[in-house]
Order: sequence, then C-alpha cells, then structure tokens
Amino acid sequence: MCEKHDPLAAIIAAAMPQVSGPVGATRAPEQAKQQVIKPVINNVLSALAKEPEAQASRRRRLWELGHACHCPLVGVGFPLGVLRKLVDKVTNGKVVADDYEVHVGAVTECSTRNRLSEALQKELERRYAPVLLRFRNAKSTEQVAELWRTAVANGDVAGAFWAGLTHPRCTSELEEQMCRDLHMVQHQAGACVRADISKFNATLEENKRLAHDLNKAQQRATALMAEKSSEAEKHGAQLMQLRAQVVGKDSMIDSLKIELEQLRESIPGLESRARLAERLAQMEERERAMRNQINELKLELARAAEAPVAVQEEAQQVVEHVMKMPLRLSDRAVLCVGGRNGNVASYRELIEREGAQFTHHDGGLEDNANRLEASLAAADLVICQTGCISHSAYWRVKDYCKRNGKRCVFIDNPSISSLARGLEQAGAD
Repeated sequence: MCEKHDPLAAIIAAAMPQVSGPVGATRAPEQAKQQVIKPVINNVLSALAKEPEAQASRRRRLWELGHACHCPLVGVGFPLGVLRKLVDKVTNGKVVADDYEVHVGAVTECSTRNRLSEALQKELERRYAPVLLRFRNAKSTEQVAELWRTAVANGDVAGAFWAGLTHPRCTSELEEQMCRDLHMVQHQAGACVRADISKFNATLEENKRLAHDLNKAQQRATALMAEKSSEAEKHGAQLMQLRAQVVGKDSMIDSLKIELEQLRESIPGLESRARLAERLAQMEERERAMRNQINELKLELARAAEAPVAVQEEAQQVVEHVMKMPLRLSDRAVLCVGGRNGNVASYRELIEREGAQFTHHDGGLEDNANRLEASLAAADLVICQTGCISHSAYWRVKDYCKRNGKRCVFIDNPSISSLARGLEQAGAD
C-alpha cells in the first residue's frame, strides 16, 4: 500500500542531499540537526515564493477574495431583485427579511464555499461574461488597471470590478485601489441619486399638475365631443328630412311632367291653340289701342269743330317742326313699327317729304312677324310706336337696335305732332 504523497515532505527530502560534511567527521546530533533544518527552511520558503507564479493562470473564485471585497461586489454586482431570487432559490423558500438583512447575509456567506456563494459565483460569471472576455486579454497588472480605469471613466464598474478582482494578474495593491475607486464611485452615485430624487420629486409634482390639467382638458373635450355629436345627430336628422323632401319633390315633379305630357297628348292641336291664344292677346291689345285712338280722335274732332283755326295753326306748327328737324333723312330708309293704320299715310307724307324712303310694319298683327327683322335690317332709322304695338314686337325692336347699334325713336302718342317731336329730339341727341 503506497503512502500518501505529501508535497512538503517531498520538498524537504529534495533538500536533504545538500547537507553533507567531511567524511568521518563527528558532530553532535543537535548541531547536525540545525545544519540540516536551515537549508530545508530556505528551500521551503523559496518554493512557497514561487507558488503564486504557478497559480497565476487561474482566476480566483468568489470565496477566495478578501472579505473587504465581498460587500461592494454584492452591492454593485447584483440588483436586489436578482439577489433575493438567488437566496430564495438556495433556501427553497421565500425570504421575509428586508433588503439590508439579505445583503448582509449574502456578504457573510461569500467568505466560504457553500451553495449560496457558488450560486452567486455562477450568476456573476453569466451576467458579466462579455466583460470577462475583455479582461482576459490583459497580460499584466498594468493592463488590468488600465481596463479598470477605463470602466470607471465610462461609469460601467459592476462587471469590471468582478473581472478585475478575479483576474490572475490582480495584486493586493490593485485590489485595494479598485475598492477605493468603487467606494468613491458609490459616493458620487449616491449624490447623483439624491439629485435625481429631487428632480424626480419635482417631476412628480409637475406631472401631477399636468395630469390635473389634462384631466380638465379631457373633460372639456368630452363635453365638446358630446355637444358636437348631439349637433351632428340633429343636423343628420335634418339632412335626412330635407333629402326626403327633395326626393318627394322630385317624385312630384316627375309625376307632374308625366301628367303634363298626358294632358298634351289628350288635347289635340294644343300648340296651334297656344298660338291662337297669343294672337288673341295681341288682337285684344290692338283693340284697346284702337279704342284709345278712337277716343283721341273724338276729342280731336270735338276740338276741331270748336276751333278749326287753331287746328290749322297747329298743323302749320307741326309742319314747321317737321321742316325744322335737325335730323337729316335724305336718301335714308325709315321703318315705322306699330301705330294706327289711319296715321300711316301722314307718317309716309312727312318722311318722304324729307327725301327718305318710308316703310311700315304693324309688329305682327297682320304683317308676318318673321319679316320684322328683315325690315329692321334694311332700315337706317326705326320709329317705334310704343303705344300701338305688342310687347313681343316692342322687345324685338329694342333688342335688335341695341345689338346692331341702329338708331330708334320711341313715340308714346301716335299723333303727327308726337312723331315730329320725337324726330326733333333724336336729332338733338
């Protein structure tokens, strides 16, 4: 059965051959013992001094770190929710302690290897795996320190603190410096947190005020929306009623059109009857004009019977008026529209006396109404007897003369003196 290997015994055995003296020399046992132990101790110390170099390639575990590192490492490396979850998982229950007690308990368990410290070690490795890969490229203590300083400057210290503490090239001086830096970072973070809390409280107050204003605005908007919805419904109902009325009117118009067509079809010669009715109206108007003319003639006859001399003087004055007309009618065509048939001869005599060509058209009573525009086109001057002409003929004469710029003299009274005054006024214009 082989003996158990003891590294210390092997180191002492390896150092024993170095203790030798002169052959046959006799020394006291105690003196020989001192001579043997002294080189052995020196060899053990040198071996122990070389031991960190042999272990320099392995990262340290959580329970291998100093106790002073556990508190800041647990504080910055684990959010409280994650830490509670890990403790609950390890204890197979729900921890009822407060946050401080959970933190203190976790820090205490980190000093030895146990289920909780192993769970914390595993979580740190998983959570900060990218940072560990970045620190793995550091080959010296100075490179580790440079990575740590960069992390502190960037404000990302949690993963860098774990990766730096467990790095094989992390010395005790660097470990102490990292703890100091993290302590100051926590102080600065606390100050920032207090400032952020003040800003947060102010923001909460502002948010409360804005929420109150928003609530009022929403209430007003809701009231306005309800009012607008009510008005929209009212307008929609009115619109539907109007549409129904329009549809009813359209239906009534269609039915009336159909009825009108049926009536037109049922009455034979309706168009001719309409023309006859228009002709009848013209005849009635002409009859009224003739009656007015008869009344005027009766009055003139009575005045002529009473004072024949006055009539002769008036005739002479009329002739003088006609002869003194400033309107030059020589070699012109004069058209007289309307008037009494008994006065046409007098009109012709007065106009032809001035060397003009006289034509007459009664406005469509007996003459063809379609020939009126041809007569208007051939005339240089138009005399319209407004008192003895139909409305249609009057408007046709007026419209034609206006469109073509033809001079037209309008005479209300069909007497010869009225004609003379109208021509004189036209000449003055």
